[in-house]
Amino acid sequence: MAFQWQKACISEDKTIIDALGVIDHSAAKAAFVVREDGVLSGLVTDGDIRRGLLGGAGMSEAVASVMNRSPLTCEPSDSSQAIRRIMEAKQLMHMPVVEGGKLVNVLTLQELTETPRRDNPVFLMAGGYGSRLRPLTDACPKPLLRVGSKPILETILESFADVGFHRFYISTHYLPEMIKEYFGDGSRWGVSIEYTYEDQPLGTAGALGLLPDDLPDMPLIMMNGDILTKVNFSRLLKYHTESAADATMCVREHEYQVPYGVVQAEDFKVQSMHEKPVYRYYINAGIYVINPAMIEKVRGLKQVDMPTLLNQRVEEGGHVAMYPLDEYWLDIGRMNDFERAQQDINNIAL
Repeated sequence: MAFQWQKACISEDKTIIDALGVIDHSAAKAAFVVREDGVLSGLVTDGDIRRGLLGGAGMSEAVASVMNRSPLTCEPSDSSQAIRRIMEAKQLMHMPVVEGGKLVNVLTLQELTETPRRDNPVFLMAGGYGSRLRPLTDACPKPLLRVGSKPILETILESFADVGFHRFYISTHYLPEMIKEYFGDGSRWGVSIEYTYEDQPLGTAGALGLLPDDLPDMPLIMMNGDILTKVNFSRLLKYHTESAADATMCVREHEYQVPYGVVQAEDFKVQSMHEKPVYRYYINAGIYVINPAMIEKVRGLKQVDMPTLLNQRVEEGGHVAMYPLDEYWLDIGRMNDFERAQQDINNIAL
């Protein structure tokens, strides 16, 4: 049964004993003090009441005298994963959702942790040298570089685990033992992790051929291990399935402005001129959904890149879908990207 948060609300003029009655019948084990205009004034727990009574408050006094006037709140636009992490870190059982100061919902930890289990395999590519990030990668694989307080690859893994994915494979090549030592079997995150190793680089798709033969018969999500993103992986998987695609490639719109006037001509006669035009393209975002039949095509091949594999499927008459990303996305390929990631991680909920 859904939590009926409205029944846990109480007005400022109610007494402490009234609040106790609300708390006793509330699944949140708290009372939310709300003004007549709907604005959240504060929050009261049995702990607040005990502290008030020890301080000399009487049971007939207004609940406002013991309430927490600055409770931790969130907004409707905040991601459920970020809210859940905060609640777990602060050991909170409930989180008021406010919009314009008004209480519009109350989230419980129970509902945030009821995540459907997804058996689709997730294949994370972590074998690159990270040459453009040297000297940072001289003794550390790029996916283990820390952005904020944790490695890039850990942030990626957690974003999948938060929405129910639990079966992971990590492709390694450069300094593989460091990656294996850090992530182990995945039990620290409540997931399973297996590893593949490329003796020599096999290309962006070639590593698919190293995956075990007993993969579940369902689409696999493949992602480069140096990407920060807030893409909704569940929605991506649903899009791929509903599109009946053989493979789905995530893309990102990229624009480029020519810093000069561009002249269009024919037979040395000017046809038109455009001052510093802007061109827009879709670029490969390094995230794919792949059907099992596509993986079988790679087995036995020495080296193959993902564009080659997808182009071949298109030429065969197959269906390769495109999924435009509107969410935050950053490919940490160069030093300025790495520096930007350090700033972004503090401003977005990843």
